[in-house]
Amino acid sequence: MSSTLTTAESRAAALGAVSAKWLAAGLSTQPADRPAAEEAVRLAYRSAGLPAPRHIVWFASPLAGARAAALLTGRRGLPGTPADPADNAVEAELRAQGCPPVHGSAGTSVRAAIRTNPWAAARAEAHDLLGPDGWAGLWSACGADVWRLINDRIATPLRTHLRGELPVHARAVLLDAVGGQHDAGWLAAFDASAAPAVPAVPAPAVPAVPARAVPAVPAQASTAGEPVFSAGPVGAAAWAAARAATPEPPGEPVFSAGPVGAVWATTGTGTGEAALHTVQRLAGLAGVARSAGWWWPYANVAILTDRPDAVHRDNVGRLHAADAPALHYTDGYALHAWRGMPIPSELVDRLGRLTYRQIAGERNAELRRVMLEHFGYERYLREAGAHRVSQDETGTLWRLNFSDDEPLVMVEVVNSTPEPDGTSRVYWLRVPPTTRTAREGVAWTFGLTEAEYRPLIQT
Repeated sequence: MSSTLTTAESRAAALGAVSAKWLAAGLSTQPADRPAAEEAVRLAYRSAGLPAPRHIVWFASPLAGARAAALLTGRRGLPGTPADPADNAVEAELRAQGCPPVHGSAGTSVRAAIRTNPWAAARAEAHDLLGPDGWAGLWSACGADVWRLINDRIATPLRTHLRGELPVHARAVLLDAVGGQHDAGWLAAFDASAAPAVPAVPAPAVPAVPARAVPAVPAQASTAGEPVFSAGPVGAAAWAAARAATPEPPGEPVFSAGPVGAVWATTGTGTGEAALHTVQRLAGLAGVARSAGWWWPYANVAILTDRPDAVHRDNVGRLHAADAPALHYTDGYALHAWRGMPIPSELVDRLGRLTYRQIAGERNAELRRVMLEHFGYERYLREAGAHRVSQDETGTLWRLNFSDDEPLVMVEVVNSTPEPDGTSRVYWLRVPPTTRTAREGVAWTFGLTEAEYRPLIQT
């Protein structure tokens, strides 16, 4: 048997494929696959040792889902406060789906059993198998980028925006939410840890698995015709055992394991099947993530939501759109953002009609910066009457003071290489407020001091 499971190139390709699959799931704007998501929810409950929820209800956005969770858990406004029209619409929808919001009818939150505990157990198993360095390497190669692009740049701004949109009494339900497609980052790492030929670890002799231990595996179908996770004989046996209590229609395997699944099953801290079965408990969560958006698991009710129908990002993955919502759901709930920072929808309407006086009068420093970027620094400095601080062979240093924010200091530089039409392009570089000369500012953009900056050739 080979001393390693695969070459570095094939390991990298396998990790890249897993990462790309989960990034696509996290960014998906396709309509939710409701039957697949509901089946995955039931699987998640069974995997946690819980009975399936009596009701599964659907809403178009996480805002509507959160309002439904507040109503079903009895989180209502103070007695005597006016009824919220948005809550009335959500209540009517709950009744239409056969789940009237009787006080506390949802039961207790089971998020810990469904999501937190299985995640912690699977991470411990993966850490034991791969070791600290191996787990860190796997996370860096497969999970970290997906987490950064999905959780940090989409889910976190969305959660912040939801807190601002929900009434105070309802905000606590955000602690009960599961990310659905926005859990893609950490699911990618666990998927990779069970996929064939990922870690370069010595391959011990693996005993043959008896034929009786490899039954045909009924499994949950996933979106796009792909398995949610991948696995081989041992994974199949553990998976079949986990689902035996409630047979399901035939479909694709949620795990399918090749050599790594087999090695895991014989080298973990527990017994072979128990080690892999720990990760199998995530299969229901993975199925929801491939099929739907945020969701709320309670003892009696699971509240599911659709994915957004539009996601707009800038070139580094931040939510960004100049003239439309950066994140939009079919019921009209939307998040406007400029280079990752949520902004009020009314500001979007004003961006095309800004004047420098409106920018100067904006008291919120963060919003003022958004307005400046949209308006253009060069135009703003010119129209607002910026002060020229210094000029040398590298460019011109301009400064404009604000009463409640740091000064706007920029270097105006001219490209020494003419354009095809003979003109020279002008660039504006924002530099620290303490900058005293244009040369110092240009040097700072290269990470150098003014004394160190001595270009031989200007381009």
